[in-house]
Amino acid sequence: MKATMKNKMDDEKITIAVIDYSLRLQGFCKEWSVGLVQIMSILVIFVSGMILGLAGSAHISRYFARHDFFQAPQFVATRCKEDVVKVDCWSVENFVRPKKLAHGMTDAELLWRASMVPQKAEYPFRRKPKVAFMFLTKGPLPLSLLWEKFFSRADKDLYSIYVHTPPYYELNVSATSVFVGRQIPSQDVHWGSVDMVDGEKRLLANALLDFSNERFVLLSESCIPVYNFDTIYNYLINSKHSFVDSYDDPSRYGRGRYNRRMLPDIKLSQWRKGSQWFEANREVAIHIISDTKYYSIFRRHCWPSCYPDEHYIPTYLNMFYGSLNSNRSVTWVDWSKGGPHPVTFEGVNITESFIRSIQNNGTECLYNDGMTPMCYLFARKFAPSALEPLLNLTSTLMRF
Repeated sequence: MKATMKNKMDDEKITIAVIDYSLRLQGFCKEWSVGLVQIMSILVIFVSGMILGLAGSAHISRYFARHDFFQAPQFVATRCKEDVVKVDCWSVENFVRPKKLAHGMTDAELLWRASMVPQKAEYPFRRKPKVAFMFLTKGPLPLSLLWEKFFSRADKDLYSIYVHTPPYYELNVSATSVFVGRQIPSQDVHWGSVDMVDGEKRLLANALLDFSNERFVLLSESCIPVYNFDTIYNYLINSKHSFVDSYDDPSRYGRGRYNRRMLPDIKLSQWRKGSQWFEANREVAIHIISDTKYYSIFRRHCWPSCYPDEHYIPTYLNMFYGSLNSNRSVTWVDWSKGGPHPVTFEGVNITESFIRSIQNNGTECLYNDGMTPMCYLFARKFAPSALEPLLNLTSTLMRF
C-alpha cells in the first residue's frame, strides 16, 4: 500500500516536472522568437536606411554637381548683376586690400585682427603708401562736395576713405561719390563719453585692414582741407612723427580731470590732454588699437566730465611712445571764445584772408628735423552754410 502511494507521488512529481519544463520551453521559444523578430526588424531598418542614404547621397551629389558647388575651395562665386565674378579668397591681394568694408566681426574680433603685424619686412606685393581719411560723423556729410573736389584730382591708389556714422544710417550721396560704400560697421557714440574713443579705435582698426594705409587722419563732418591733396599727402607721408596733440594742462580742465583711482598704473605726472582730431602713422595706430589695459582704466575711471577722447590717446602715447609723436595736431580749431565747444564758422565768415590765416598763422612748428610755417593741414568747425564760399576759394587759394 505504502509502496503504491509512493510510486503514485513520484509519478505526479515527474508529471509536474515535465509540465513545468514544457512551459519553460514554450516561454523560452516565445522569447527567442520575439528577440528574433526584433533583430530582423533592426536589420530591415538598417538596410533600408543604407539604401535610402545611398540613394540620397547619389541625388545630392548629382544636385551639387549640376549646380557647380564643388569648385576649387579657394574660390567663391559672387553674382554682380548678370556677371559671375570669381574671387580668390586666399590671395594676398584680397587679404591686404579688402574690397568691401562690410563685415560681421565684433569690435573685439576686429581689434584683434587689425593688431596683426607681419614679422617679415618685405612686402610680397607692390605697396604704395596711402593716407586713410577717417570721418567720425553724426550722420550726414554737409561738406561732402568740398571733399569730392579735393579728391577729384588725387591718385586713387594714394588714399582711402572710412566713414563712421550712427548704426543703420545711410549716407545720402550720389552714385559716383567717393563716399559710396565707405561706411564701416559702427555703433552709437556720444559726445564726451568713452564710446567716442571706441569710434576712433573702430575707424583705425578698419583702416588698418588695408596694409597699404600708412597714415591715418581723424576728421569730423565739419572739417575741411586747407591745402590740395598732393601737399597734404607729401607732408604726412614724409613725416617722421605722428601728429597727436599732447600736453600738460595744470588747470582744472587738464589735471583737474585726473582720477586718483587710476593709480598706480597712471600717475598724475603722466596725465596729458590734447585735441581729439589726431593723425597717426601705422606703427602708432597699431599701438593704439592694441591697448586693452589702459583703455580699460579710462573706461572705469574717466567720468564724469573727464572727456576720454581728449585724454586717453595723449596720455597713452606720452607714457610709452612719446618719441614717435610730434605733440601737436595738424587740424586747426578756434577755442578763443572758451566753453566746451570751439567756434563754428558760417558762410559769412569765409574769406580769402581767413583761409590764409589758417595756412600761415605767423608761427612755426617742428617738422622732422627743422621748423616750418606750415603747421595745419585741416581746419574745423565749419557749418553747412560755409560750403558755397569755400568752393569758390578752392581753385585760387587751396589749389584743388
